[in-house]
Amino acid sequence: MQTLKVDLGERSYPIHIGEGLLDQPGLLAPHIGGRQVAIITNETVAPLYLERLTRSLAPFSVISVVLPDGEAFKTWETLQTIFDGLLTARHDRRTTVIALGGGVIGDMAGFAAACYQRGVDFIQVPTTLLSQVDSSVGGKTGINHPLGKNMVGAFYQPNVVLIDTATLNTLPARELSAGLAEVIKYGLICDEPFLTWLEANVDRLRALDQDALTYAIQRSCAAKAAVVGADERETGVRATLNLGHTFGHAIETHMGYGVWLHGEAVAAGTVMAMEMSSRLGWITPQERDRGIRLFQRAGLPVVPPEVMTEADFLEHMAIDKKVIDGRMRLVLLRRMGEAVITDDYPKEVLQATLGADYRLLAQLKG
Repeated sequence: MQTLKVDLGERSYPIHIGEGLLDQPGLLAPHIGGRQVAIITNETVAPLYLERLTRSLAPFSVISVVLPDGEAFKTWETLQTIFDGLLTARHDRRTTVIALGGGVIGDMAGFAAACYQRGVDFIQVPTTLLSQVDSSVGGKTGINHPLGKNMVGAFYQPNVVLIDTATLNTLPARELSAGLAEVIKYGLICDEPFLTWLEANVDRLRALDQDALTYAIQRSCAAKAAVVGADERETGVRATLNLGHTFGHAIETHMGYGVWLHGEAVAAGTVMAMEMSSRLGWITPQERDRGIRLFQRAGLPVVPPEVMTEADFLEHMAIDKKVIDGRMRLVLLRRMGEAVITDDYPKEVLQATLGADYRLLAQLKG
């Protein structure tokens, strides 16, 4: 087992990473303040891991709330199901909410914990690669709105993050690839040597090699922990973690939540961000192609939906959380391994990026 720390002063917390950690109750018990525990999970994860986690929490009074699976259910209505479960079981202010599942479960359970009786303890037990390397770390919680993704939520940090890498053995290949999009992101924005490692090891990751997965998760979480420790509420450098997300969220919103997985939309969106960075002269076309090639090898789409027009993208991007005073800020690459957030770019470069022929770029990469 490896343990990292998210350094937030009195609210600092550990991230435990290793195989078989679901069966080690001693890792969670110190972070549970009262006797009541509510496990929030979904219909896919519950048959696989709910009983194991419940059994490891035997000294506590445990209830579970099982939600439908999918991004389409990240709504107020589903959130109310969590509150219904807590209130029906008469959980008090010392209850601990545990998220057992992927990013959707983590975001909703965390938002529920932030709101229930004005805030109760919260633990993350992520079971998808995407949630293990990204959404479970850093305290972003929330739900979607029909007009924009993750537009309603709160910053609310967990007490601990428990990453059992063995849960990835039951993850569908498409979901694994979606998680790799966020792993690749870290190499692009702040860790070029990691990008080189990924190029050499992406096949091992897709084959579920435990050593490679553990290393990639640890490296990704370390990068995220460092950024969150420096900028918890995304007033500066933390926004660079959103490389590709402004374009990607537009894809998710326009196509309907869940049609494209989050990581798939981020991959296509990151290709668009790299294309724009190339058009600005910040990275070379060869460097852009390097990123495209890696996304393709990870089994991810690199072409945005053909049904989306430039106007479609601009409409959704205008509601992005990074828009300030009407200025659309974008995360781009100053160079490979260094991201910047900027609103200083020619409008015609953004328009050219939105109108580029990504099918041609994909074909060139084979």
